[in-house]
Order: sequence, then C-alpha cells, then structure tokens
Amino acid sequence: MSKTLDGKVILVTGAGGGIGRDIALASAAQGAAVVVNDLGASLKGVGQNETAAQNVVDEIKAAGGEAIADGGSVSDPDAARAMVEAAVKEYGRIDAVVNNAGILRDTYFHKMSYEDFDAVVKVHLYGAFNTSRAAADHFRAQESGALVHMTSTSGLIGNYAQANYSAAKLGIAALSKSIALDLKRWNVRSNCIAPFAWSRMISSIKTDTPEQVARVEKIKQMTPAKVAVMATYLVSDAATDVSGQIFAVRNNEIFLINQPRPVRSVHRSEGWTPETIANHAIPALKSSFVPLDVSADVFSWDPV
Repeated sequence: MSKTLDGKVILVTGAGGGIGRDIALASAAQGAAVVVNDLGASLKGVGQNETAAQNVVDEIKAAGGEAIADGGSVSDPDAARAMVEAAVKEYGRIDAVVNNAGILRDTYFHKMSYEDFDAVVKVHLYGAFNTSRAAADHFRAQESGALVHMTSTSGLIGNYAQANYSAAKLGIAALSKSIALDLKRWNVRSNCIAPFAWSRMISSIKTDTPEQVARVEKIKQMTPAKVAVMATYLVSDAATDVSGQIFAVRNNEIFLINQPRPVRSVHRSEGWTPETIANHAIPALKSSFVPLDVSADVFSWDPV
C-alpha cells in the first residue's frame, strides 16, 4: 500500500527530540527518507552531541525506514548547505525542509543581553533562511519543493520575557510569505506552523503563579505527535495548493492564523497635524486597537 510521502526526501532540523523528532518519525512512517538534523546542544544552545540525531535515525531504521543523521548548526550557512547536500548525495534529491531547530534564552527585555538576542535570532530566523536558501536551488531545478517553518504565538500574538524568540518567530512568518511569493513560479510552497506541544522548549515557560502552573499543566496534554501530522500533510503532494499560510496546531484543533491587513482608516483632506491626530484620528481608531494580550489570553479555553 502506498504511503503519503513515498519517494520524498525530507530534512528535519532540530529533530533529536520534541516536535522535530516526532516529525522525523512521522515522515519516515509515511515513506519519506529523512535527514535527521540535531546539534545536540542544550536548550540554551550550548554544547554539541550528535547522539540525539543518531538515536532518532536508529528508531527510524528499526521501524524499517530510511534516515541519516546530521549534526550541523543551522545558524552556520555552510553547515546548512551541507545538510541539504547530504540529502542529495545520499538519496538523489531533496523534496522538503522542516525548519524546527531552535533555542531559548528567556528573560525580560530590560535584562536581555545582546548575546542572548543574537543567539536566538541566529538559530531560529537565520537558521530558517540558511536551510531554505540551500534547498531553494534544488527546488527550482526540479520545479517542486515544500518548506515548513515553526513559528510561535509568542511572535504572532505576544508573550512575556521572550523578545528575542518572539522577534525571530514573527520574522519567520514574514520570511515564509516572501519565499512563497518568490518561488511560486517553480511550484515551491512555504507555510508556517505555530505548535502547541509539551517539549523541552516549552518546559522553560515561567511558572511563578498558580495561573501559570495551571496553563503549563494544560499544555502537557498536547503531544508533539499532533503537530507532526500537520507537518507531514504540508510537505505532501496533497498540499500542492497550500502556500503562504500560517497554521496553529493545538491538540486536536487546527487554526488558520490571520495575517496583518488594514482594519480601519481615517482621512482628513487638508492633511494631519499632531493635534488633529490626537483629537480626531486616534479617538476614531482606538476602538480597533489590538490589546496587549499574551498567547494565553487569546487561547484561553482548554485544549480540545
């Protein structure tokens, strides 16, 4: 019986654990050959250990699938290029990249160092660019390809103590849209998933209050496998007409996330002054202001 991803070759970054591991396992179970990339670093991006990637490869092979391990850092453009080339060398092609690798260095903005901002943006945003750019030449040559990038409601909506992570994740959404536009003529798709799942990355969420503790307990119900199903769909041929979109996956719920568009306008034929903006424009627009919500305010009900 044919499988959804038979004949596909997929690179999954940050696949040594959590959501990436489940995406790698699910892709292989659907017939794909998988390049399992993981630096094996700590949650903060420190250190290196290739056993995490190799363990997932061993799992895939034990189940009868095809996979190879890669221990490169997505933040290094040469290493990103090498992991794409490893797929082509081993399997003859590259059909999809799932940009899942990430680190966290959470702290409130007024305490955040340049190093902590730089490191997080380098892995998430630069990492997504590096692997996508390396794959783009192959995708254009074969006139097909799919990219799936992990964004986050921390960037799409907001969260405390994550300015570096939020900036990178919202940047990824814009990067994905630009890729979708630029590579459409070669039948290359690019989409984002904002995952809700208990993983090592989510485990760093602050639990200073009873409300935060309760929120984390709810999140623990949501397994990475639920996200993996959406990722495997998006890299499959069944999703050939889906591009430039942002989805959120929360347990058994799938959300389509809206993208910025004008919501209201005001006009003054003689132009504006600071005074007329204060007295006319802002009062007229204020009812449509976006509140300073965090993700938990918007997703306030229990996972379904």
